[in-house]
Amino acid sequence: MKMKKRKPVHPGVILEEHYIKPLNLNLQELAHHLGVARNTLFKIRTGRAGITPTIAIALAEAFDTTPQLWLNLQQKYDLWVEENEKPHHHIAPIFREGMHIPLYASSSVR
Repeated sequence: MKMKKRKPVHPGVILEEHYIKPLNLNLQELAHHLGVARNTLFKIRTGRAGITPTIAIALAEAFDTTPQLWLNLQQKYDLWVEENEKPHHHIAPIFREGMHIPLYASSSVR
């Protein structure tokens, strides 16, 4: 895994900076319009909750985007966090450069 230099922006920041603020949207009204709890929308905006497929569809319909936009933003963010901010146990490869590496040769029994 290669560490990327910059952490991707959480999709909640995109929502806040590109949609909520410029359109001067009321959080309670937007949450109601999207069919989500105000608290859920608040957590997304502050990066403490992620975009689910259901919310991605609602955002896409509300803002004339695609669900893939929102899910891709979330996936890039989540993957970066997992690779760069959480501890990992190394997994020995079992396939490299088109060649199978036998398990007994690449790792010890756990």
